Amino acid sequence: MSAVATREPTTVVHIVKGEAVFDAEVRYGTATPFLTPRLDLDPLVWPRSEPGPAFNLPLDEILDVLVATGDRLTRDPDRLLMEALERSTATNPLPRDILERAYANLGAMFARERLLFQIEQELGGRDVLDGWREVNTPSGRRCAIRACPARMIHVIAGNAPGVAASTIMRSALTRGAALIKLPSNDLHTAPAVLRTMAQVAPGHPLTRSFSAVYWRGGDAGVEAALFQPQYFDKLIAWGGESTIRSALKTIGPGLELISFDPKTSISLIGREAFESENTLLEAADRAAADATVFNQQACSSSRFQFVEGDTKQLRRFCELLQQRMAAPRLTASNAPMHLPSDLRDEISALRAMDDFYDVYGDEGGSGIVVRSDEPVGFQPDHKIVNVVGVQRLEDALDQINVATQTVGIYPEQRKHALRDAIVYAGAQRVVSLGAAGAVDHGLPHDGFRPLDRLVRWVNDEALPQS
Repeated sequence: MSAVATREPTTVVHIVKGEAVFDAEVRYGTATPFLTPRLDLDPLVWPRSEPGPAFNLPLDEILDVLVATGDRLTRDPDRLLMEALERSTATNPLPRDILERAYANLGAMFARERLLFQIEQELGGRDVLDGWREVNTPSGRRCAIRACPARMIHVIAGNAPGVAASTIMRSALTRGAALIKLPSNDLHTAPAVLRTMAQVAPGHPLTRSFSAVYWRGGDAGVEAALFQPQYFDKLIAWGGESTIRSALKTIGPGLELISFDPKTSISLIGREAFESENTLLEAADRAAADATVFNQQACSSSRFQFVEGDTKQLRRFCELLQQRMAAPRLTASNAPMHLPSDLRDEISALRAMDDFYDVYGDEGGSGIVVRSDEPVGFQPDHKIVNVVGVQRLEDALDQINVATQTVGIYPEQRKHALRDAIVYAGAQRVVSLGAAGAVDHGLPHDGFRPLDRLVRWVNDEALPQS
């Protein structure tokens, strides 16, 4: 009998109200084991008998800390991000080269102009954070509104390191008190960012506004105790269907669920792509960029691409698309990527039905493209794209619903003609083909403005004028 090889467990650092906890005692996982500190629930809540640590901070002070944190993340003098990178390679499904590029870009997310853009776009200005915005109602009443900080639990996704960084950034901008549940596939990014903030501002009220710990998702002993309105105002949940359904079970009066639901994305490519070899190469390159966002682990990554053209044209497009999918990109890799057995079986079955399907590429990690007349009956994943021929792009509109996040379109002039119909069908985002992976915080995300949802909007109302 041969012994089964197991990895040495990685250690996870917990953050409790700004302080790092290193005593890893509890073991999780088998194939990719990790050790965490033992969980103590009492320090993870902020009592309502007093304001949260950052509730009364001036916005300029918060911005200064965030900007300094971003600068230190970029320089990484304490090698906290490098340490997180090394540990993440054991538990994160993304290849190392993608993680390296993602970590290298985290600091830029905290640039002052980007933070101010979010505040302006999502809250209508900074006045509601620093004080009360005076308004006059149609009835003549003098009133004021304010974006009040909230106590929040964030159950974040681990498909990209930017999720952890943006969660910290948004919570800080709204002055919230935030408990972050670390995902098993990204255990190290949030602690590294918060440890960096603690280096910039040790003991600062903003630093003390964050905790980041791991527990097994769905653990009733933890979640039944923590997910209570006497402790928290909002539960922000990212992830797949099981994560959202688990969150729904805990929601009751006084605890608001803000859900970043599971989404998929598609592309619509007009016959203009075949006008010349240059336009075809351009369309294939853009389509490949959208198909491989974080190796197709991101919601914005295109899995189905509907293309106007005849069979010969589609076959040429598929060849080029598969070739371009193999190219390393900012959020994609050509490192070996092994398909799960169920997807391998699906691809093998399609190869055997060559009267109906064309399959381009192999299972080595460079990407697979399947051409068909109708969408395949399984969800493409792990850099698999289904190219479906259509007579008109409008014929693909029935493939769009509320689970469709991003629709990439080529060429540009077709986007303006189709975008109203696309969003009426349920999609939340329309982009030029090739821009699916571009993220500008401050624009709506999944159909809402996150900062607007992370605060508690409160009123001060005067008597009606007689």
